[in-house]
Amino acid sequence: MRQAAQNPAQDPGQDPAEGPPCQDREPRRGRPRSAAAERAILDAVLELLEAGETLDGLSIERVARTAGVGKATIYRRWSGKEELFVDVLRDIEPEDPTVSGTAGLDDLRIMLESMRTRSVAQRSSALLHNVFVQMKKHPRLWTEYQSTVLAPRRAAMLAAVQRAVDAGELRGDLDVELMNDLFLGPMLVRTVHRPEAPLPEDLADRIIRTLLQGLAPPSTNPQVTAVKPTTAPV
Repeated sequence: MRQAAQNPAQDPGQDPAEGPPCQDREPRRGRPRSAAAERAILDAVLELLEAGETLDGLSIERVARTAGVGKATIYRRWSGKEELFVDVLRDIEPEDPTVSGTAGLDDLRIMLESMRTRSVAQRSSALLHNVFVQMKKHPRLWTEYQSTVLAPRRAAMLAAVQRAVDAGELRGDLDVELMNDLFLGPMLVRTVHRPEAPLPEDLADRIIRTLLQGLAPPSTNPQVTAVKPTTAPV
């Protein structure tokens, strides 16, 4: 991949019969994408970011030059810089977990645990942390990330909560959206709003167990609570 970067005229995603990259302005329907070209482009963005480049400073032209591809090769795969950066972030984040699609609470537990592990990875990676900080300063980029990454994740969790309701694991008389937010909220607080908060391995289990048990204290014997202490309090 780095050999391609040393020869900008060589485009891993271009067929020799196509001519120079600048002549291919539009995607060719049915033409298979080059995995090597995509890998070179993603690696080029990471290389530039690791070298200290900011998201503001990056351009499609510079990414293409670093990857050793033509700009048309990038635009065949991504409509612009925002979409490309979201895929770069997906590439360096831990992969989304595979869930059964049939279980309720078990799938929910897997997805909450995935949120925890992504946050652990972000805390331990200066690159991930810096990219997220910069991304939130770019409304278009953050909107793209929310709509293509966060929204599908939330929809998957909402579906798992609904499956838990259908299976009788959760109450059916409560709003499903509210229950989803109750499961999601504690993990978001720990991973996003309190970056110094501990993220123990059993956090997802503790969140689910606490919500299922409720926050009210266990019921006590009324006769016992009515008895006044015979000694002075200490």
